Amino acid sequence: MSQAVEYVINRTSGSVALDVFSDAEAARVRAYHMALPGYAPTPLAALDDLAGRLGLAAVHVKDESFRFGLNAFKVLGASYAVGRIVAERLGLGQAALSLSAMTAPAHREKLAGLVLAPATDGNHGRAVAWAARQLGLGCVVHMPKGSAPARLEAIRALGAKADILEMNYDEAVRLTAAEAAKEGWIVVQDTAWDGYETIPGWIMQGYATMAEEACLQLEAAGRAAPTHVFVQAGVGSLAAGVVGRMSVRLKDRRPRFLVAEAGAADCLYRSALAGRPVTVEGDLTTIMAGLACGEPSKLAWPILKDRADVFVSCPDWVAARGMRILGNPRGGDPRVVSGESGAITLGLLTLIMETPSLAALRDSLDLGPQSRVLLFSTEGATDPKRYRDIVWDGAYARAAQ
Repeated sequence: MSQAVEYVINRTSGSVALDVFSDAEAARVRAYHMALPGYAPTPLAALDDLAGRLGLAAVHVKDESFRFGLNAFKVLGASYAVGRIVAERLGLGQAALSLSAMTAPAHREKLAGLVLAPATDGNHGRAVAWAARQLGLGCVVHMPKGSAPARLEAIRALGAKADILEMNYDEAVRLTAAEAAKEGWIVVQDTAWDGYETIPGWIMQGYATMAEEACLQLEAAGRAAPTHVFVQAGVGSLAAGVVGRMSVRLKDRRPRFLVAEAGAADCLYRSALAGRPVTVEGDLTTIMAGLACGEPSKLAWPILKDRADVFVSCPDWVAARGMRILGNPRGGDPRVVSGESGAITLGLLTLIMETPSLAALRDSLDLGPQSRVLLFSTEGATDPKRYRDIVWDGAYARAAQ
């Protein structure tokens, strides 16, 4: 894996339909989230001092470490998808899509024995396990090799059966699908493939709440909409949810979109280079466990190919740099505790603005004094030991660029 940042500039067309991210759909999804126990919009940190140092008008970071006490954004997609799954099982319409309606005593018998089955590096599985517990459902979780023991135990603490297997993420997904078909479980995965598209579509819609909240928070603070949005990607569902919703919401004020990936699992970057979906094979070894996905989602790729301006492949040290900067702010900026997958975009933004070898990328994005950049810290310190190793002890030091 290269230790340098690599990128490809994409030619967008805006021709792919985004009906699933319409204002009506976004309002329906957000209403479901708002009715869940413990809901509150996650903070939007204004890093004004950092923006000034980088020569930008504004930098905002959506801090998902506060999401439902689960330390990551994944529950937005998982909870909405599980809600839709259960509503269909019970024969309820979208108008009755609420936790209180679905947990009524009259429905218990219909839900008895229903088991949800995700494959995960940790955050998605924990989110599905949380949603399953809210509805009294079973949950079986498979995790790929290299998954952090702390993430495994966090899933088990929610009552799910979980294990770590000797295989990579994509292999764990295929095993989960095979077992679910045999056992009658329901696969809950945010990646899509032929014959499996409905549930990933619901998950992708669920992620759009994060973008919707950010836009509303900027408006409430009297701040202008972003001119640039940086978002990380594994299979691409989160990125497609953010890009899709913000494209619809902001219309002719559409920002420039940059998609950042872990270099060891940069399937979208390679797909953009090739002009078609490309799968990355192997162990997919990276500190950014939440982004260690080698196969693009069938649903997400067309949206990103159509709307994303740049795809970037980043080595691990870029994420580590972002973690240290967010955890040690200067001036009056708030501190953001961000995990490896959460901090990649901030690390990348600082490099683009400060590194001579990335000047061409900076110029292509027209990043400068009028730019307002929105980022998403998608997880907190979900692996506390690694967080300390990086932020306290300087693991994964910056390489020459």
